[in-house]
Amino acid sequence: MTTSILLSSDEITLAINRISLQVLEKNHRPDNLAIVGIHTCGVFLAQRMRTYIKEQTSQLIPYGSLDINLYRDDWSLTSQNPVVKTTDISFKVEDMDIILADDVLFTGRTIRAALEALMDHGRPRSVQLAVLVDRGGRELPIQADYVGLNTTVRPHERIQVMFEENGGQDEVLLLDHNEI
Repeated sequence: MTTSILLSSDEITLAINRISLQVLEKNHRPDNLAIVGIHTCGVFLAQRMRTYIKEQTSQLIPYGSLDINLYRDDWSLTSQNPVVKTTDISFKVEDMDIILADDVLFTGRTIRAALEALMDHGRPRSVQLAVLVDRGGRELPIQADYVGLNTTVRPHERIQVMFEENGGQDEVLLLDHNEI
């Protein structure tokens, strides 16, 4: 297996800052804005976006985390005992502009599950999607509103996002499982 770095720590920071600024440009009223991160790495992305937006606006917008394991259409295929994490949305979702954050957008199935889970908490005014990496390969008609890096990944390759908060160092890796 070969590994290459797609984004370094500094490049991840720049991408998150750029995404956050684009969110602010599109959403003129941050008082109606909230960020929800999808477990696990989407939570770290959302937290960093929230921090950057606070630095830019002096406004701490509502934040939540979302576990989608039981909403997945393939959970029974991947594990008979899915690891369920905590969903924590302690703000009113009704009429909010929600930024849904995840690390990698691939098939769109995670986002579909996240939308379903989010709607169980209320009806937001809008949901916008922010991802650190869009790797293509969609199976569902899902498109990100904000993207840190667009790349094309072959079937035998995988993207791995590492964050300091998850016990690693900040980097986005391309793992090639095609042994030659």
